[in-house]
Amino acid sequence: MQIRRTSGPLRRSRASRFFGSFGVPRPPHLVRTGGALLATALLASACSSGSSKTAQGEVLAPLPRSTPSTLAPYYAQKLTWRACGVPGFECTTMKAPRDYAKPASGDVRLAVARKKATGRGKPLGSLLVNPGGPGGSAVAYLQQYAGVGYPAEIRAHYDMVAVDPRGVARSEPVRCLTGRQMDAYTQTDVTPDDDKEKKQLVDAFKQFARSCGEHTPDLLRHVSTVEAARDMDILRAVLGDQRLNYVGASYGTFLGATYAGLFPDRVGRLVLDGAMDPALSARRTNEQQTAGFETAFQAFAKDCVHRADCPLGGPGTSPAKAGRNLKAFFKKLDASPIPAGDADGRKLGEALATTGVIAAMYDQEAWPQLREALTSAMRKNDGAGLLVLSDSYYQRDADGRYTNLMFANAAVSCLDLPSAFSTPEEVERALPAFEKASPVFGEGLAWASLNCAYWPVRTTGQPHRIEAKGAAPILVVGTTRDPATPYPWARSLASQLSSARLLTYDGDGHTAYGRGSRCIDTSIDAYLLKGTLPTSRKHCS
Repeated sequence: MQIRRTSGPLRRSRASRFFGSFGVPRPPHLVRTGGALLATALLASACSSGSSKTAQGEVLAPLPRSTPSTLAPYYAQKLTWRACGVPGFECTTMKAPRDYAKPASGDVRLAVARKKATGRGKPLGSLLVNPGGPGGSAVAYLQQYAGVGYPAEIRAHYDMVAVDPRGVARSEPVRCLTGRQMDAYTQTDVTPDDDKEKKQLVDAFKQFARSCGEHTPDLLRHVSTVEAARDMDILRAVLGDQRLNYVGASYGTFLGATYAGLFPDRVGRLVLDGAMDPALSARRTNEQQTAGFETAFQAFAKDCVHRADCPLGGPGTSPAKAGRNLKAFFKKLDASPIPAGDADGRKLGEALATTGVIAAMYDQEAWPQLREALTSAMRKNDGAGLLVLSDSYYQRDADGRYTNLMFANAAVSCLDLPSAFSTPEEVERALPAFEKASPVFGEGLAWASLNCAYWPVRTTGQPHRIEAKGAAPILVVGTTRDPATPYPWARSLASQLSSARLLTYDGDGHTAYGRGSRCIDTSIDAYLLKGTLPTSRKHCS
């Protein structure tokens, strides 16, 4: 069954200033299948046994035995659902402790949305979806795509549910720079040529971090993935589900795996598509993602040079040569930005152009748009097309307003892992490794990995393996030429999780479900609807 995605978040990189390393579906303004890192559409089933019913007939899960008494009020809360402006959907607000170590110190209020199951058959419970990021709005993803675009059979049996994680979108969003400040930030040169430009880049990172700390100082300490996973368990309970059924894409796989590690006995059917590897350090994550974007670019370039409208070279041009041509164009823009038809006067420089190309790597359906944008920029001195791609990645609208995607992305990422680098000197020593991983993107991605070095609150997480011993079977999905979550990460996560089965998609783009592979889609659908896992080492194309 093919699932068409219409929009969705991108997955940003853990230590990246402008690139995505985990996932939210593709850039929302690009016309293609949706996903975040491109998130994919899936669903899971929930079982309930030994539970009680309310007067309305809703099944309520008992408070887990291991839950501290201080958390009991959160698990016992009743949700009041209301219409929220999108036909067929209803919304509510859920409370969770701001600090799980000190529940009495205050709450966070989390936005939740759902679409009730449409069919008359056996109900399978709730299916929680998350498109990645970190920072992608799960509520928007549900209302714009998952709740209407997932397979009809899945929507018939599951209540489709989403919660914006703490600090994201409608759930007490992290706030940082103004729109004008973000415009300046996104244009900062991330391939500094001298000490002056290095200082400008470091100052930009410091200003970003300082601004986040000034606007939401208390919240910044409590937006980790572990806390978001614990919030999901409260939501599971108040929805009346004994087990969590979940579809996570890109960073959403890290969130789902974290949940499994914390609550293995409460795992239902988990699909983790475009998997991350929780055992990697920030530097290893960024370096391997850099190689992933190079792999994706090589696939794009190989396709491009055989087409008449390719500005990177004609037939016979190697992908490596096409990459050198693109890199030379970036350097030209570094010295002399070009007009981009922007009402606010922005020009297309190296930083925005690179982001625009990166955005198109998430989905091969964006390749024609990228070829057209590169042709206009390289041959006609018109940067408008690449600026559109870049703005879609950053979620900037025509009025110069940004969502809080990039703010939340940094807040979660910098809390979850120690910074990849602490000083510019460390970046310089690492440049050869990053440039080897990607001659096209390596330099910029290495410098972008410095952003967490100046974060105003201490990191609370560390790289770690997640085994989730005792969990029900979990389905991990990996795409062989995924730019944002490289395929080896899926293999690694599947090997860590004690009950995981790996499903492989031999293809391009970020994530696999709903990309047009009947083999992938039917395998995931069977798992979500019947609990049937694909055969061991199954590959699809």
